[in-house]
Amino acid sequence: QVQLVESGGGLVQPGGSLRLSCVASGIIFRLYTMNWYRQAPGKQRELVASITSDTRINYADSVRGRFIVSRVNAKNTVYLQMNSLTPEDTAVYYCNAYLGVDSWGQGTQVTVVS
Repeated sequence: QVQLVESGGGLVQPGGSLRLSCVASGIIFRLYTMNWYRQAPGKQRELVASITSDTRINYADSVRGRFIVSRVNAKNTVYLQMNSLTPEDTAVYYCNAYLGVDSWGQGTQVTVVS
């Protein structure tokens, strides 16, 4: 059974930083593309960052240059370092594992407010 557990969300001021973590179990982690999505109130879920099994990385234009995605296969963990946060980054952030089928975490709330 696939399980993805996110952590690291919280309340932060504009310009601040947070690091999200997602620990996976029940999968051969190193084979999976790992993605971070987010969903703000009233908006569709959007892809923020992805890292493939061979560490090819992509970012949404809105976060490129501010966010960094990384993975440590030995720890079954993917990270999202978020810097220079703005109120527009406020959302629930979801970890996703993809290998033909999507698996999702429960999400972690990130709130950026003065």
